[in-house]
Amino acid sequence: MTFDMNDVAPQQSGDLIPDGTFAKVTMSIRKGGTDGASEVDRGLLKPSNQPGSDVLMLDAEFTVAEGPHARRKFWQNFTVQGGKLDEQGQSIGWKISKSQFRAMIDSALGLNPEDMSEAAKAKRVLRGLADLDGITFVAKIQIEPNRNPAYKDANKLDHVVLPTAPEWQKVMAGETVPAQPSNKPRPAAAPVQPATPAWGQPQAAAAPAAPAWSSPATQPASQPAAEPAAPKATGGPAWLNP
Repeated sequence: MTFDMNDVAPQQSGDLIPDGTFAKVTMSIRKGGTDGASEVDRGLLKPSNQPGSDVLMLDAEFTVAEGPHARRKFWQNFTVQGGKLDEQGQSIGWKISKSQFRAMIDSALGLNPEDMSEAAKAKRVLRGLADLDGITFVAKIQIEPNRNPAYKDANKLDHVVLPTAPEWQKVMAGETVPAQPSNKPRPAAAPVQPATPAWGQPQAAAAPAAPAWSSPATQPASQPAAEPAAPKATGGPAWLNP
């Protein structure tokens, strides 16, 4: 038995996709084992690994679909539930993620974000977040500096490029768009303070105990782009229909 390695793609370097790169990307969802709110989202979500956190996330893998960085990948989590709440008690992370998901749909289908016609609104309705699996849209990719110098920086989604942006038109036409770096500075690492020897530390005086009766009880653009031909009714999202 022999193994022919000639038809295998060459090894890719570990270099990151340049900061500010515009590219068409496809998002795949990696199931995390926790059920979402919809029937089609069974086992879809990923719980946070932070102790005591109630955050549930969508674990997404992005693959560059074409161009000089084709087949390169990066990963990102999107908060779907939990975390910090706004004044109305809604998850702030979910509101941000929902805005990004809508932008992905507009970018994938060539919808103007200001188009609120019934036809456009119908295309933005999902049976569940699982419908976003396989969506292809135009993205601007960034390099996100890691706060911990022990770990490498990583590519992340800077933002979804909408059909009203000139970069969207060029990428969809197969043109190469010059990168536009975000120039985000690396977070400054906290300085390490030398430890003071025990004999050089002042001894704090013990605080007097408060009387029992004084201790209190403890008790979240331009014109609409031309819409693609209406997809066949298959019950799934428009970008997955032939």
